Amino acid sequence: MRPPSPLPASWLCLLTGSLACALHPTSGWAAGQNWGLCDYVKMIEAERKQCLEETQREPVPAGCSTMWDNLTCWPATPRGQVVVLACPLVYNLFSPLQGYNVSRSCTDEGWTDLEPGPYPVACGLEDKEPGLDEQQQKMFYNSLKTGYTVGYSLSFTTLLVATAILSLFRKLHCTRNYIHMHLFISFILRAASVFIKDLILFSREDSDHCSEVSVGCKAAMVLFQYCVMANFFWLLVEGLYLHTLLAVSFFSERKYFWGYILIGWGVPSTFIMTWTIIRIQSEDIGCWDVIHSSLLWWILKAPILTTILVNFILFIRIIRILVQKLQPPDVWKSEKSPYSRLAKSTLLLIPLFGVHYIMFAFFPDNFKTEVKLVFELVVGSFQGFVVALLYCFLNGEVQAELRRKWRRWNIQGLLGWGPKYPSGGSNGVTGSTQVSMLTRVSPGARRSSSFQAEDSLV
Repeated sequence: MRPPSPLPASWLCLLTGSLACALHPTSGWAAGQNWGLCDYVKMIEAERKQCLEETQREPVPAGCSTMWDNLTCWPATPRGQVVVLACPLVYNLFSPLQGYNVSRSCTDEGWTDLEPGPYPVACGLEDKEPGLDEQQQKMFYNSLKTGYTVGYSLSFTTLLVATAILSLFRKLHCTRNYIHMHLFISFILRAASVFIKDLILFSREDSDHCSEVSVGCKAAMVLFQYCVMANFFWLLVEGLYLHTLLAVSFFSERKYFWGYILIGWGVPSTFIMTWTIIRIQSEDIGCWDVIHSSLLWWILKAPILTTILVNFILFIRIIRILVQKLQPPDVWKSEKSPYSRLAKSTLLLIPLFGVHYIMFAFFPDNFKTEVKLVFELVVGSFQGFVVALLYCFLNGEVQAELRRKWRRWNIQGLLGWGPKYPSGGSNGVTGSTQVSMLTRVSPGARRSSSFQAEDSLV
């Protein structure tokens, strides 16, 4: 038997399964405790069975018979006596019990109501944090889930279109856009993994996540954790690439690109494989959507916090480089307001680097939970949409190529050209010749072109 009503903190983490919990394992209830939610659920179920067995074995009492109230077993008691028991251990999930007790009196009418009040009041939960009541919490978490579902759906759709655009138009093929495409794909996978996770965990409201042991459910959680971590590492790759482009004089983009691939997809797989192996050996409980071990938390938390911190440092260094680029006299003469360009560059880089995560990544754990959840889940779910908008749909290079293709298709329609007659003009240069010409361009020239495109972007 499960507890009669959802526990607020467990409902929170089961609902989100989110980065908010991954970045703040010590907030609330899980980390630092030797027991987790599923352990308490099993303990409550064992106590319930034992209480019911005692009820069946005991003779008809003269006073009040043994009673199970979904959390505590009240023993048979003569009339006129008061039974005082310690608060259920499950409330250790929220705060130390510190000697809180509950009591009931046996009267002629039977057991009285719980004193000094309902369990949350009697066990000090409401005194610790005057949060929302149960109905408000349910509405808040449902709104939260709806918000990030809308955000991830919008991001998923726009990122698919943006990836298709960068993939189909050959003139947009360059190292910079290849990295953008990998970042887009990481956002797409992250959104898809959220949908899969929610579909599995919340397909039934009465599902018992402590007894769920299907391999598919665990695989979905492993995929979710990998996609979240890979997304953060590709944000780091974007920072590394742009910083290298601005700070390093000569480098081989092709060699660096394979290193970026390793960082973006390979490094997260190492951490997730380690997490999975340790999870199987030490904490193979339920659907793996709730984590109790601090070691398992830190395997996920440490790499993500590292990427956030490193990207923030790279962000500051790049802003310094941009400030230096705006200081020569010719720039000051040609630009009416160089600070407006700097402000624009800063705003463009914030979603690309994920700098906004620094706001709550190192905040104390007792900071307002609702604010962190809204920011990290709802606002964070729209990050993919913003990145696709800024670095594809509003990108001047992409818009110019789309306009060029649109004019070409219109001309072909007007002149009745078919696929047999490519619009090569009078120069006679075929597609294969253009490719061969591009391969003969020196790495320095390609890097200069990429630098100019990136510089025009920021």
